[in-house]
Amino acid sequence: MTADISRAEGSADDFSLTINAAADRAAPWSARQDEILSDAAFDTARATIASWPGYGETPLHALPARAAELGIAALHFKDESGRFGLGSFKALGGAYAVIRLLQKQVEIALGYPVPMAEIVSGAHEEITSRLTVCCATDGNHGRSVAWGAQSFGCNCVIFIHATVSEGRKSAIEAYGAEVRRTAGNYDDSVREAQETAAHEGWFVVSDTSYPGYMDVPKDVMQGYELMAAEAFDALEQPPTHIFLQTGVGGMAAAVTAQAKRRWGAERPMIVLADPDLSACWLESYRAGKPTVIEGDLDTLMAGLACGEVSALAWEILKTHADAAMALPDSSAIREMRSLAAPLPGDPAIVAGESAVAGVSGLINALKHPDAVKALGLAPTTRALVFGTEGATDPALYREIIEGSAA
Repeated sequence: MTADISRAEGSADDFSLTINAAADRAAPWSARQDEILSDAAFDTARATIASWPGYGETPLHALPARAAELGIAALHFKDESGRFGLGSFKALGGAYAVIRLLQKQVEIALGYPVPMAEIVSGAHEEITSRLTVCCATDGNHGRSVAWGAQSFGCNCVIFIHATVSEGRKSAIEAYGAEVRRTAGNYDDSVREAQETAAHEGWFVVSDTSYPGYMDVPKDVMQGYELMAAEAFDALEQPPTHIFLQTGVGGMAAAVTAQAKRRWGAERPMIVLADPDLSACWLESYRAGKPTVIEGDLDTLMAGLACGEVSALAWEILKTHADAAMALPDSSAIREMRSLAAPLPGDPAIVAGESAVAGVSGLINALKHPDAVKALGLAPTTRALVFGTEGATDPALYREIIEGSAA
């Protein structure tokens, strides 16, 4: 049975917590999981992405003053706001999946293997310029796919749902993509992108997976692992806890996979965090199987407004993640402001709405004795969180920080 913990509604500290009954730190990394994310595939992804112009490791910020205030030993924040100038970690996944897809299509067209360097250099533009990639997005993934298409020489169409902001739409269009707004929620836009691609002969580059669509999302997730590896390499001691915003689960699965393959049974406790109106991982852990959240999934944390878990992410997180949380938008606002105006000695950090669910989950849990006990939080806790985006919608960010956002 799952163990459920909730805090009374009415403040930024509200949350629900469910312990994953199937979690098992001693469980081995299975052959099936290695087919999804592996050391060999990660080595390829790391070498490829590191060869791109503008690559550099993003900062890992220590927040000693905040850790002391919270009563834990350490808190580190991996800041993805500067990744390739796109403002989020998504550059590691979508663009990498685009270039892998182009390499495969060029090889099919020519009938022999083609080095990745030739795709990066544009040596086969006569082939890639006839190809079109597409995806559905809440904003950041679409920007990454559009950037990858522009960088590596193919066409791009991006589908956004009804509540994606005009600022995020314009940011995608700036990379040369055609953007189509659809009715319904994120999951509806995923289906429309797939149906249109099938009709037009386009290639879907999605960050979620579903029956019949599994290969490309593996490349997306494999790219995400680089963010985790950079953070782990920079730490003097392994974290005891990692709190991860989740959405469909691709990023969380990638970080978890890197942690599990690196540390085995000594891996950190992994806690997933989502908005309370789209907490599909919390409901899936409660049910013991992937569970769909219906409705408009409306949340300030737009990048996490996903009602269906990724099938590939489930294969990893069903065993190797320990708990899931559901959080109100008010807690995201609190953490965005706290990071922007930190305690003395801590750096100021620009973190977007979808970047702070992980750190919000940690801080909310630390305020609840039952959650502290259930998650094994203690004065010796070394927590790691990932700031997966900066101010990707600058106007909205300013409104939130200044207190004028509706």
